[in-house]
Amino acid sequence: MQTMIEIQNLTKNYGKHRGVENVSFDVKQGEIFGFLGPNGAGKSTTIRSMLGLIKYEKGQIRICGYDAIEDHEAIMKNIGYMPSEAWFYPGMTIREILKLAADVRKTDCGEEAQKLCERLQIDTGRKISDLSLGNRKKVSIVCAMQHKPKLFIFDEPTSGLDPLIQNTFFEIIKEYVREGATCMLSTHVLSEVQNYCDRIGIMKEGKLIVTDTVENLTQTKTKRIRMIRDGEHLDFLYKKDLNELYKELEGHNIEDILIEEPSIEEVFMHYYRKDNE
Repeated sequence: MQTMIEIQNLTKNYGKHRGVENVSFDVKQGEIFGFLGPNGAGKSTTIRSMLGLIKYEKGQIRICGYDAIEDHEAIMKNIGYMPSEAWFYPGMTIREILKLAADVRKTDCGEEAQKLCERLQIDTGRKISDLSLGNRKKVSIVCAMQHKPKLFIFDEPTSGLDPLIQNTFFEIIKEYVREGATCMLSTHVLSEVQNYCDRIGIMKEGKLIVTDTVENLTQTKTKRIRMIRDGEHLDFLYKKDLNELYKELEGHNIEDILIEEPSIEEVFMHYYRKDNE
């Protein structure tokens, strides 16, 4: 299976401000890869380095088989990028913006753009200046997807979208991926990662601290315990051997008990908490 993103030891410094340090990961064709972390963790810096929008001090990046520095033009032909902030010429209509984006790529995207606009409930006759943040986000989604690229890179794509449109957005992503596309999704929305991503990488203070499948990350020795014991409702994480828990419960009246894997939110907090906590 082709490697669509390959990053080795990426380092970018901003002086006093945090950049990224020795970030390494890869994304295979057909994956939806979640890039997770709060604002300032280094997600956008990594993405902008991948796109050639900023220069980095050290490391190697290959996108769709191309070197990020030497083959920038070839890379841009194969990707659809949606930045976290959606800005367009305010005096233009949505229809004009979509055509401009297609013309820049020298591609006729009219048919695909129309399909996407219908599904995302976009009125292409409206002016950009009249749009809310959510509607500008929808236009940005279509600009990134209408040319049907091999690789999608989305930076916080769902902020500002209503829940129904969020669901439609991910349905569209899954359809493109089934047809052979690949998606990298930068987000801090943990439910999106759990529901839609195959693998995730967690960024912390400019470093990538873990990459794995959602399934593996949630299958830990730590268990979420919910029980009613001696009339008291208890809800806690248990990190020791479950046999120890059973011994501790001897002599108590257990009215109900549920033992399950921790949620992705709990896994994230486990990796993201301070070392001394």
